[in-house]
Amino acid sequence: MTEVDVFIPCYIDQLFPETAWNTIKVLERCGCKVFYNTNQTCCGQPAFNAGYKDEAIKVARKFLRDFSAKRYIVVPSGSCVGMIRNSYEELFDNSSQRTHFKAIQSKTFELTEFLVKILKVTDIGAEFHAKITYHDSCTALRELGLKEEPRMLLRHVRGLELVEMNESETCCGFGGTFSIKMEPISSAMAEQKVLNAVSTEAEYVVGTDVSCLMHLDGYARKQKQPVKFLHIADVLAQGY
Repeated sequence: MTEVDVFIPCYIDQLFPETAWNTIKVLERCGCKVFYNTNQTCCGQPAFNAGYKDEAIKVARKFLRDFSAKRYIVVPSGSCVGMIRNSYEELFDNSSQRTHFKAIQSKTFELTEFLVKILKVTDIGAEFHAKITYHDSCTALRELGLKEEPRMLLRHVRGLELVEMNESETCCGFGGTFSIKMEPISSAMAEQKVLNAVSTEAEYVVGTDVSCLMHLDGYARKQKQPVKFLHIADVLAQGY
């Protein structure tokens, strides 16, 4: 039995706890023994992206204390995995903790990446009757190289129709503090993404990062657009 630790991102922990439970449900469905360290908090990405390197490294050091490389670390977020794999390179360069970081780096995976590449699973036995379109989040696509993995899983969901929207790879406009500091640009980017999704007549937009989905959902609700948003774990957990 494959043993995994789950790291639950801040947005999911605070705003979408059902997605955390569904992540565990999916992993257990695939035969994993799942562990959850209740001491876990944040990967440090918000502080790092805002330029607060000293604060970010304090949080990153706590992450290294909370996890070890003896088990896989599975994360339902491409952006958090990107932080751990890539940005920690800068934070722990020439650090006494670098060896520990490198061991953890090699064991940390985004959820769909872990299912397809490590467990070699593409059909979980999920069932979800809906027409959906998929949003490629920037970090999952550009830093982790994940494009086909989530789509492979979705194509095997019974009752699901996957249609591609125009410019699925274009940024949604969230970008953490970018959406606050550059609100007009961020909103315009969200508008284009939502309109592209609506044009497919899909009921749902599905993605790997709740931060993107939350941003788009906020815009869609404000503009009364007829589309809803779901994390891919919430889809893969349906029907069993």
